[in-house]
Amino acid sequence: MTVTVPRAASAVALVAAAALTLSACSSDKKSTSTSSSAPAASDPHTVTITITADGCAPTPTTYNAGGLTFKVTNKDATAVSEVELLSGERIVGEKENLPPGLSGSFALSLNPGEYTVYCPGAKTEKNTIKITGTAVSTAANDSSALLAQGTTEYANYVNTQVAALLSAVQALDAALKGSDLTDAQNAYKKARVFYERIEPVAESFTNGDDNLDADIDARADDVPVDQLTGFHRIEYGLFAQNSLTGLATFGDGLVTNVQKLQTLTKDLKYQPAELANGAVELLDEVAKSKITGEEERYSHIDLLDFSGNVEGAEQAFACLQPGLAKIDAALSNEVATAFTALDALLDKYRSTTDASGYQLYGTLNDADRTAFSQAVQAVSEPLSTVAGKVVGS
Repeated sequence: MTVTVPRAASAVALVAAAALTLSACSSDKKSTSTSSSAPAASDPHTVTITITADGCAPTPTTYNAGGLTFKVTNKDATAVSEVELLSGERIVGEKENLPPGLSGSFALSLNPGEYTVYCPGAKTEKNTIKITGTAVSTAANDSSALLAQGTTEYANYVNTQVAALLSAVQALDAALKGSDLTDAQNAYKKARVFYERIEPVAESFTNGDDNLDADIDARADDVPVDQLTGFHRIEYGLFAQNSLTGLATFGDGLVTNVQKLQTLTKDLKYQPAELANGAVELLDEVAKSKITGEEERYSHIDLLDFSGNVEGAEQAFACLQPGLAKIDAALSNEVATAFTALDALLDKYRSTTDASGYQLYGTLNDADRTAFSQAVQAVSEPLSTVAGKVVGS
């Protein structure tokens, strides 16, 4: 998913940075199911993975380099709900939130080498998949050139978001060392959105038992409260305990981990399918924890996180949109139209009185949550097919 940046940033500077970076891929926000049937086993471009309690072995295990679609079905595993594809220790593709009976997919263009299919919680968690042949060479047609340009733009977008995140958590760290609880609470709110926009990139980094995303963003559902170390430990202190006591150490740790993130992301290169898969992951995050109110259970700024996930997904899509329009104009327009409707719905819940910029989660009722769920689904269904369109272009 270190460049030196100023140690603190004013609220005005952070807002300006956010406004600038949101236009990185010409997203038209103010101007822009994972279900599938089982594929034929003979398809040389499709990797079939069935999740059981025993594991998630791919079928077959060797493929030629190039575009591949990973079709994942959870047959009956109640304790296993995701599959990750690892290149070394980095997650390059994944499908999450698949309870028994559900299916999903992701697509990637893979060069020769060995990759790991990983399903956390299974009896056999890891299996090897081999990619043979020669490195993928993409012809410089109109769509491929546009998609390549989009990946460069997205890399710039990620870098600007991480730089803004670092400035924001440094400001939060400084506030945690002060004496003004409200100031620290507002600094927390201002920092959250930058991480939420690029969360799939941060989630892609693992190193043995180390998990940078968990260090930065693990929630109380992920680990016990007394084991939290990042954002949500600070959130607990600021909003549940209403105290600054002991939080400076966690602020320092958060700064250190975001600096690690910046080091890991600054020279990263992406492929078009990664952008598409990441955009779907961000909307899955919305459906999984933002709509339910689980993410920000103490601060209740879930709609800010919601907006960050949506903006990040929209930017990834916007970087692909010029190339996708050459490949499938109808799909490009469908996704863009659905994003516009979701943006408009979010705008109805903006607030000028809370530092998050949105109403607190407790103001939503069942009808509000249903409307959000439907709007997210309207984007995620067509968006989930984009990776398959761009993977071989």
